[in-house]
Amino acid sequence: MENIYWTIYRDYADQIEQGRLSPDSKLPSENQLAKRYGTSRETVRKALHLLSQNGYIHKIKGKGSFVLHVNKFDFPVSGLVSFKEVATKSGKEWNTDVVSLETGKPDPYVASQLNIQGSEAIWKVVRVREVGGEKIILDKDHFHKGLIPPLTKDICRESIYEYLERSSEVKISFAKKVITIEGATEEDERLLDLDRYAMMAVVRNYVYLDDSTLFQYTESRHRPDKFRFVDFARRY
Repeated sequence: MENIYWTIYRDYADQIEQGRLSPDSKLPSENQLAKRYGTSRETVRKALHLLSQNGYIHKIKGKGSFVLHVNKFDFPVSGLVSFKEVATKSGKEWNTDVVSLETGKPDPYVASQLNIQGSEAIWKVVRVREVGGEKIILDKDHFHKGLIPPLTKDICRESIYEYLERSSEVKISFAKKVITIEGATEEDERLLDLDRYAMMAVVRNYVYLDDSTLFQYTESRHRPDKFRFVDFARRY
């Protein structure tokens, strides 16, 4: 026979995952749950502790248990994955709007990030990523033009990495990532559905080829409630 605490845990985990309990909503008290399930407060506490451990709720002393945001997209910190790969895995409807695609000389900041001369040409791509009907990512990509084949809006609308790996000699190898929390800009507010959020999770990617040549610098601006950045770490 299934333990009562596991029944309570599964009931609330399912409700949270399916969106029937909205983020920040408050769960019934321990006494109310004990009466509802015909069990002790100790059993209820065990279920709530498990919900907390697995990231479903946040327990605030003296106030109760509150639902956390769980429908977020996992972006691996140590991996190199495209938006298309992450969005397709999520099972949600997704779309990429190519705001602009242009080639020319970089501004001084981008030239310094790509470690190139200001006279060298780049591709600059600005894309808005939409998932589940909400515009939640602003990607600003800069590619060393001399290192990749020509880009088109159709290619950028799908997956640039997929295009490069399928149709050219370009071998993408590794990246350095810098993640910061920054205030939303006017551009963020204009292009994204920010809801009430005034801060952005910003990922700066420096992507290298297999010969250690830096060929891409990207600034990816995420609405913070929709993502979590995950990694795997091993001691020694």
